[in-house]
Amino acid sequence: MLCLDVHTLTGQKKLLLLVVATTVLILQYSTVTDGAGDENSGIAKPGCQDKCGNVSIPFPFGIGHGCFLNYEFKVNCTTDNVAMLSYFSYTAFFSVTDLNTVEGTRLLEINVTLGEARIQSPIGRWCNYTDNTVNGSFPYFNLGPSFVVSGTKNIFTGIGCATVAFFSGENKHDYASACGSFCSDEDSIDNSTDCSGNGCCQTSIPGNLDSFYLSFETDSDYTQVRNFSPCSYGFIIEEDSFKFDPSYANSSSFEEQYGGWVPLVLDWVIGNETCEVAKKNQSSYACAAINSICIDVPSAPGYLCNCSQGYEGNPYIDGSCQDINECDSPWLYPCQGKCKNTIGNYTCSCPLGTQSKDPKTASCTTSIGMSIGIGVVSAAGVMILVLVTIFFTKRSKRRRARKLKQKFFDLNRGQLLKQLVSQRADIAERMIITLDDLEKATNNFDESRELGGGGHGTVYKGILSDLQVVAIKKSNIVVQKEIDEFINEVAILSQINHKNVVKLIGCCLETEVPLLVYEFISNGTLYHHLHAEGSRALSWGNRLRIAAETSNALAYLHSSCSIPIIHRDIKPSNILLDDNLTSRVSDFGASRYIPVERSGLTTMVQGTIGYLDPMYFYTGRLNEKSDVYSFGVVLVELLTRKKTFPNLYSEGEGLVVDFACLHDAGNLIQILDPQVVEEGGKEVQEVAQLAASCVKLRGEDRPTMKQVNRSLEGILSPGMRAEDDCMLVDNEAPTTGDQPRMAEDRCMLIDVDDS
Repeated sequence: MLCLDVHTLTGQKKLLLLVVATTVLILQYSTVTDGAGDENSGIAKPGCQDKCGNVSIPFPFGIGHGCFLNYEFKVNCTTDNVAMLSYFSYTAFFSVTDLNTVEGTRLLEINVTLGEARIQSPIGRWCNYTDNTVNGSFPYFNLGPSFVVSGTKNIFTGIGCATVAFFSGENKHDYASACGSFCSDEDSIDNSTDCSGNGCCQTSIPGNLDSFYLSFETDSDYTQVRNFSPCSYGFIIEEDSFKFDPSYANSSSFEEQYGGWVPLVLDWVIGNETCEVAKKNQSSYACAAINSICIDVPSAPGYLCNCSQGYEGNPYIDGSCQDINECDSPWLYPCQGKCKNTIGNYTCSCPLGTQSKDPKTASCTTSIGMSIGIGVVSAAGVMILVLVTIFFTKRSKRRRARKLKQKFFDLNRGQLLKQLVSQRADIAERMIITLDDLEKATNNFDESRELGGGGHGTVYKGILSDLQVVAIKKSNIVVQKEIDEFINEVAILSQINHKNVVKLIGCCLETEVPLLVYEFISNGTLYHHLHAEGSRALSWGNRLRIAAETSNALAYLHSSCSIPIIHRDIKPSNILLDDNLTSRVSDFGASRYIPVERSGLTTMVQGTIGYLDPMYFYTGRLNEKSDVYSFGVVLVELLTRKKTFPNLYSEGEGLVVDFACLHDAGNLIQILDPQVVEEGGKEVQEVAQLAASCVKLRGEDRPTMKQVNRSLEGILSPGMRAEDDCMLVDNEAPTTGDQPRMAEDRCMLIDVDDS
């Protein structure tokens, strides 16, 4: 701002001052400054304790009666000055001692600005010693309704030389995942510095977990490693706080380092309402400070409060958000000219006679053309300056919006995506959809347009300008892995044209989280039709046809594409059904190309527990037989109408193991869906034999997907099979003159013991 007494100036100098001020306004571009100050603020309610040991306790958290918002935010300060969140609970389900329940968990830090809390989280442990004694702990950790485990700042980690560590939890849906770490001998991990499977493994977690359970594969073979690595560990930990040390895998140094607990980052919100709803009830509205704002949390029901830009303090305390003097912190609020604090902001201007393109970032220099404009004395000249100011202000806003979109476009590898589809210009033009078009199509992603979602994202229904109905996939979290999977899915689906593969319409790269646009499939997923409560049972004919269509799509991916594609995550929730119950295979984020000249590919294990090929899980070797196993599990679900992954607290071995055992015993009637038995007839036995061959432990014992598809199409349309086509022959059945073995290229599926 130019500060001087204009009454002492002549008429021409007054006009000159107006020109200078207007020029600065035209050339100055506003910068967005981050909120500064102490993130925790450390402000408790009046008369309440604001610290426990070295931990600040800002409201809505509090110690003592009347000092916290509600019991979820109650903090107990022990005699040892340790802050405990008393609402949480932890249970050890297996231990050498009695069951152990601890009410409360240790609090390490609270961040009011970000809505985060760092706490201590339990470590799961399973030990198998050389004297054949075993012990361990399988913790269950339960949070309050306002708290969830951060999906962006934590990671699931397993440590050990014969370790398969599991975790499961709940957000909007049940979720389970695992990772494995192995080492052949003690020397093999001495030089290991990363956590990639050699003594240590890691996998990402979904957002919004409100509880989790840690467990292990206790049947792992410890005989080769227990003399130097008898224990396995599993835990969810703050990713930035963990660095793998090889000594963790072959000694007790890990327990000595962490003492049974690891740091964990939680996200918290106030209540379970949006800001709009919460503001209607001022008696319970938590944003008490005058200069505060309410922020909706998109990933969870509830909201947070922040001080408005230019203020700092605790927004949950009345009168706490105070103006910041930005001029006292030039490293945060730069100014190369004259800085002046204003309420909630600051100004930066050049002294009279100098100018700068942006005085906040560029030095003020003497103006060479200052005398230009002295002769502008008419009202028309002033009007032109006003119009120019309005023009440049609007252009500046548009330019900033374009730059932000371009920034996200580049971060989301827009140039790489263009390269992937550059061979087909028509694909490139069709694939790129603007954010404006998608906002119009979904009414700004209104909640009423949500079709469903899970730990990784939400799917919206939209109508494009050409009246095409589409499904728009929007990811919840922003990590490099999500962007890599997004690029992978675009690259694969843009090259596929098959009636039983979901069609990719396009994508949007102008947002922080990339968006994918698919054809709209109206009738939900196969999982919904098989397992959702109250869903109408599929007839045997529809189940058989859906299986044949799905196998046809997978056979196409494996055999008909120029470069074979392995889907890697075949399961009922990734098989969509239209109004005619025609199947569409979807979700290619985990898929991989395998060059024609190679029989497989070694890669980090990825997929869904219960559908994951055991050989791929243990060896990391991916090939087309991995998809065959997953499809075999889907066949078992179609036959039994039972969920694949058993309840974690049941004593069952899992659906696939139960099915295989009953099939070998010739007693499948115990597990088959009664409707399948009633409607399927002899076809059921053929499909059951096919499913059993697909889920064999060894990949080389399984058929190819092309053979599976031919078998299903033959069962679906018996008239298509020639009289000399080979039959499904059981492993145990002797080869007699009545059961001829056909040449391999003639068989849809032969399963005989080569010995």
